[in-house]
Amino acid sequence: MQILIIGGTRFVGRHITEAALAAGHEVSLLHRGRTGADLFPEAEHLTADRNADLSLLRDRAWDATIDVSAYLPAQVDSLADALSTGRYVLISSTAVYTPPASPGFTEDSPLAEFDGPVPTEVTVETYGALKVLCERTAAARFGENALVVRPTYVVGPHDHTGRFTYWVNRIAEGGEVLAPGDPTDPIQVIDARDMASWIVGLLDRPAGPTVFHAVSPAPPYSFKDMLEAILAEVGPPGTTLTWVGADFLFAEGEDGTSLPLWSEGDRWMTVNTADPAAARATGLDPRPLSRTVREIRASEAGFSTESTITQERENELLTRWHSR
Repeated sequence: MQILIIGGTRFVGRHITEAALAAGHEVSLLHRGRTGADLFPEAEHLTADRNADLSLLRDRAWDATIDVSAYLPAQVDSLADALSTGRYVLISSTAVYTPPASPGFTEDSPLAEFDGPVPTEVTVETYGALKVLCERTAAARFGENALVVRPTYVVGPHDHTGRFTYWVNRIAEGGEVLAPGDPTDPIQVIDARDMASWIVGLLDRPAGPTVFHAVSPAPPYSFKDMLEAILAEVGPPGTTLTWVGADFLFAEGEDGTSLPLWSEGDRWMTVNTADPAAARATGLDPRPLSRTVREIRASEAGFSTESTITQERENELLTRWHSR
């Protein structure tokens, strides 16, 4: 099969590229040449900015296209104008739902909508509803050939966000670890490699469901469960988790950016409690989190993350928390 991957050299796209090549497919990569341009010499590299000029796609055809980097409906539209493809797979997000959603929500749950004009800037507030519009544009332009994958937080080697990696590396350092919010706050993640191999396998599927949650594990699964799983794998003896309340952290100016993956309360229920049954029924088989933790630690140890909290700041917050 000839597969075009829009973005395929950084993180999610990189793992999809690896999976497609491992499965014996012919792969073309459309990217700007800024990250990982020297990767995958066996693939065809097409250097272009999807927001500026896609003329190099014209008069070409692929059996399938996997779009990792569509955040605006206009990006899907312009790609459809330039592209001849069979399957079109859009990587969307579980952030598309209207909060709050009940734990175990399915793919047909209510979606986020804009009340007024559609913005053209992607922010935390606009991201989900813009992804909804990307999905609708994909359905309109590619019809029954469109597949939508809605992952939660994607983790694994080469994760440039450092969100999950922060917790692996921080807990591996030992000592008293600041754990944010309510221990029962929900969380779901998906290993990029498991999602990638499953997506490549979807390309050969006959007609069936066209929207899937790529999440693991099935709810209920808590932030405490996740941190304790990491602790069991990489935490030195004597490592402890100290749960610090959300109100205290908010008052100190901290959030889910400075303390990565922290749900910050009910509004993130729509990200972290999705039902993975439909994807599981089509072959998604996530590895145990313990294995992901070990493999991240082996490949990423010593690398910095993009988390904004420092050890000094963490110690300061813990001291203030204990002295209340």
